[in-house]
Amino acid sequence: MGTTDQHLSAAAAWSFRRAVGLALSCHPGPVIAVTVLAVGLSVSAGLTSARCALLGSAVLAGQLSIGWCNDAFDARRDAAAGRRGKPVADGAVSRSAVWAAAHAALALCVALSLACGVLAGTVHLTAVASAWLYNLRLKATALSWLPYVVAFGSLPAVVALSLPGHPRPAWWAMTAGALLGIAAHLGDVLPDIADDLETGVRGLPHRLGIAGTRLLLPVPLLAATAVLVLGPAGPAGTWGVAALAAAPLTAIAGLALGRYWRKAAFAGAVAVATSDLALLLVRGTSLA
Repeated sequence: MGTTDQHLSAAAAWSFRRAVGLALSCHPGPVIAVTVLAVGLSVSAGLTSARCALLGSAVLAGQLSIGWCNDAFDARRDAAAGRRGKPVADGAVSRSAVWAAAHAALALCVALSLACGVLAGTVHLTAVASAWLYNLRLKATALSWLPYVVAFGSLPAVVALSLPGHPRPAWWAMTAGALLGIAAHLGDVLPDIADDLETGVRGLPHRLGIAGTRLLLPVPLLAATAVLVLGPAGPAGTWGVAALAAAPLTAIAGLALGRYWRKAAFAGAVAVATSDLALLLVRGTSLA
């Protein structure tokens, strides 16, 4: 009886470890962040609760598929680079299990996206396809930034096209989203540039180098701030003017403090990005 209990306990522990590994291999941080942003934009744009839930579910399924695809495809590269905290490379979950989860999430994403409407669903699926293309091919090329532009730039369009009458999405929202996508790419890759180079990855940030990427990172964020403040019709408002004034000061301060704290430039960029996302959510009523 004791042996049977031990076997059951070991099996339960392995199943739990595998479940945790599968959950962590989806890149939960970006998955949650993008899903919350999509839901926030939906609420701000005035979608009904049911439509917000549907669109949020579609985005969640798409982001899960992207994250699992990324970890499954990069498993051998992660193992070769000796990266810790990568569940597939660490053996916490099998590569085949993660691939299966990625394809299951993708199938669910297709169904949920099309349920949002043909136009909105097609735009969202195009964004998800571009992210898969990044994982499978473009990540290691000079066009590594392009899928981020497509994915982030199309998110406001998905929300706008989900509204009654499927209105045309505002140009400034898509432009700001695309600029935030470029910044997200630079910021996401920055900590891994050295390891990526050892395994043959040469995307745009790798070609720029660590110093070049750190210097470029604030540029699309500052441009996004300007677009979000000046793009929509009507006055910028007190908060808009404050954000437009504070963004360059914050970015410059981050760069200047970089000699004393190596993460200062990134911290400054995060602060500007947070301000940009807040502006995007506040402007959500004008997405169309």
